[in-house]
Amino acid sequence: MSLLAELKRRNVFKVAVAYAVASWLLLQMSDILVPILGLPDNAQKLIFLLLVIGFIPALIFAWAFELTPEGLKKEKDVDRQNSVVSQTGSRLNIAIIGMLVVALAYFVWEARFAEDKTAEKPASVPVAAVPAEAAVSEKSVAVLPFVNMSSDPEQEYFSDGLSEELLNRLAQNDQLRVAARTSSFQFKGQNQDIGEIGRQLKVDNVLEGSVRKSGNRLRITAQLIRVDSGFHLWSQTYEREMDDIFTIQDDIAMAISTAL
Repeated sequence: MSLLAELKRRNVFKVAVAYAVASWLLLQMSDILVPILGLPDNAQKLIFLLLVIGFIPALIFAWAFELTPEGLKKEKDVDRQNSVVSQTGSRLNIAIIGMLVVALAYFVWEARFAEDKTAEKPASVPVAAVPAEAAVSEKSVAVLPFVNMSSDPEQEYFSDGLSEELLNRLAQNDQLRVAARTSSFQFKGQNQDIGEIGRQLKVDNVLEGSVRKSGNRLRITAQLIRVDSGFHLWSQTYEREMDDIFTIQDDIAMAISTAL
């Protein structure tokens, strides 16, 4: 008997089809149950991985074993004349048809559910129709260039670098909206009103500060100001050595994120 015929006789192909359909149904159920049960986002990926890993063992099991009236036996130990693989194949056919019916019902339900969702969804409002003030988030901030208060012109580069590094670190927080560097740095050296700066940059908060240096020691003052009221939400002065600048940046960025 050829290998293809033997695979067919031992119901390996039917087991493969049944496993694939059952796996698909299980993934659809997990897609619904994972959010309800509050499981991690990668739970569904883990289920998919386990199902893929189990596919080959399932086929090997179907090839090597046979379910007989006396229980599970190795295929080589079963007399061909007493084999019940045909009855097992019939049961597999019924199981596959049943699962396909369930899959079809799921497709119909999903299509109807999606249609109802579309019908209930309110008409979208054009972006141009929304006032600019409505688009401003309370968790939005602009980082202005820190003022160099030392007599050393070279310190200007350090002040700008500190401001830019703080801007980049805050921008990594996906809960904050941070104005672009080119937008906020246009106000360098200008003594404009905080409210006007906030309106131009479309932010509700502004971070400003100053840098002073004495020898190898730094004094950095940072202030977070609410645009609409002009009041301070948070203010802090840091005195550190020059070689500790990255820790200062981390401290300021964390404090601002917490304050917002």
